[in-house]
Formats: sequence, C-alpha cells, structure tokens
Amino acid sequence: MSEPSTASPAVAAAPGAPAVRLRLRITRDGHVAVGPGKIDLLEAVQRTGSITAAAKRLGMSYRRAWLLLDELNAGLREPAVESAQGGSHGGGSRLTAAGHELVRLYREVEHTALRACADDIERLKNLLVR
Repeated sequence: MSEPSTASPAVAAAPGAPAVRLRLRITRDGHVAVGPGKIDLLEAVQRTGSITAAAKRLGMSYRRAWLLLDELNAGLREPAVESAQGGSHGGGSRLTAAGHELVRLYREVEHTALRACADDIERLKNLLVR
C-alpha cells in the first residue's frame, strides 16, 4: 500500500503571491465527520506512531487529539487508528487499512478538485491586488 500524501494540495505560488487551498469537510448532524484537521492528525499519527507526538507536532493537547480520533473512529465503519497499551516498550498508535484509505481518498478528492477548478481559481486570483 502506498503512503498517503502528507501535504495538503495547494496551487503553487511564488513568495508573496496568493496560495489556494481547498479545505474539504464532510459533516453529519452539524459536526465535522471528516475534515482537514482530522486528516492532518491521521497523517501525523502515521509519521510519528504516537498520538502524543502527533498532537505535539500539530500544536494541540493530547486530550484534543484523542477526542478527535475517538470521534472519527466512532463515525467510521472501521476504526482509522489503533493504539497499543503502554508497557516496558511503551504503547503506540498506527493507522489501520481504513485509516490509510481515508487519508488517500481525502487527498485524492482535494487534488481532483484543484485540477478541475484550476482555470476558475486562476481567474479568482487575477481579481486580487497584485
């Protein structure tokens, strides 16, 4: 299985030029079921192997990260993250196959949307003060 992208897609911009970033959110009952923060957190867990380290990397508390992942797992048919209990070698967390697929699909949708909207995005950018 290939590694999911770790960067949000953005239309390339020179320094000082406008950058374009799409921020897809899928909501259910007024709550974000899947969105950029949860995907960034999944990618950070994948890179670090730890919810604690992922939270630090993203500048959030462990509790906030844990709550986001718990909410995400509860809303999926299969959990996105599995955690092992600590012990002499410590615990750890990893993405499941469902977690990898969620990140892959999310990033693919972002890339597809940016490609599909490239001409319109360029016209929007041209309306900005240079």
